[in-house]
Amino acid sequence: MAVTLADIKKLRDITGAGMMDVKKALEEANGDFEVAKDLLRKRGQAIAAKRGDREASEGCVLAKAENGFGAIVAVKCETDFVAKNADFVAMVKKILDAAMEHQPASLDELKAIKIDGFTALDLVTERSGVTGEKMELSDYAFIRAAKVDAYNHLGNKLSSLVAADNADADQDTVHGVSMQVASMNPVALDADHVAQEVKDKELAIAIDKTKQDEIAKAVETAIRKAGINPAHVDSDDHIASNTAKGWLTEEQAETARQIRATVPAEAEANLNTKKIEMIAQGRLQKFFKENTLVEQQYIMSESKELVKDVLKKANVTIVDFKRVTLNQE
Repeated sequence: MAVTLADIKKLRDITGAGMMDVKKALEEANGDFEVAKDLLRKRGQAIAAKRGDREASEGCVLAKAENGFGAIVAVKCETDFVAKNADFVAMVKKILDAAMEHQPASLDELKAIKIDGFTALDLVTERSGVTGEKMELSDYAFIRAAKVDAYNHLGNKLSSLVAADNADADQDTVHGVSMQVASMNPVALDADHVAQEVKDKELAIAIDKTKQDEIAKAVETAIRKAGINPAHVDSDDHIASNTAKGWLTEEQAETARQIRATVPAEAEANLNTKKIEMIAQGRLQKFFKENTLVEQQYIMSESKELVKDVLKKANVTIVDFKRVTLNQE
């Protein structure tokens, strides 16, 4: 059966596959559209299986918000060339539109949504067959709230959603906070919303860092008391080098080595636990200030206002946010 240009265009519009791939599939299927679509799907599955161990670190991330619902969808591929391809981006937009329409509650539900007779996962698989690259419908995030705003960063590698508790919340303020989330990557709205496991981890890091700082201070103090410049003996290599230059005597070098070998253990055994805890708590508060949304400096403010102050002036309350990126951070 002869395959017409109209048939090729029709199937290409449905599947997004390349002209030659569509033509070949229709010829093999004797013009049967359903068989041709199945052939294209199987080729995509074969390529996906063959390239399953490849790394898909490029891709496209897009967000959209309307009528109190916002969604972010990310599809990964192998190369930036494919990520910027118009048909690939159009596929991601189509999946995002389906997410906006059906409002799935999970990534698995999104993958199963039917789009033009295919599931969202099938669309990605078929596009993989067209390009020859591994692809993955990798991320899906959503928010339901009185007002939701979406921000897509230039390049389609980073998107964010921000939700306010009032549908009449100032649009410019809410969108500015969407950009804040994208730019500054906060871990939570405020300290109360930081996950306990994150708090525990950061406190443990702060305690360890404080202990190491106190031990280092004790070593430096002992070296100074011995009449030696701490900068000349901060490593074994420096001790040897500075002794060879005549900046240290052999006696000073040996004294420094002894101090570096013995003082750390002595200092650790005599650490002031209450002091360590107090300093560590201060460091934890600094972490909250730098990494929670409302405590961060607002990127749109020339006067270095905090986000919470900007929100207060605009009478806006942010209740949630989401952020998805394919960038290495």
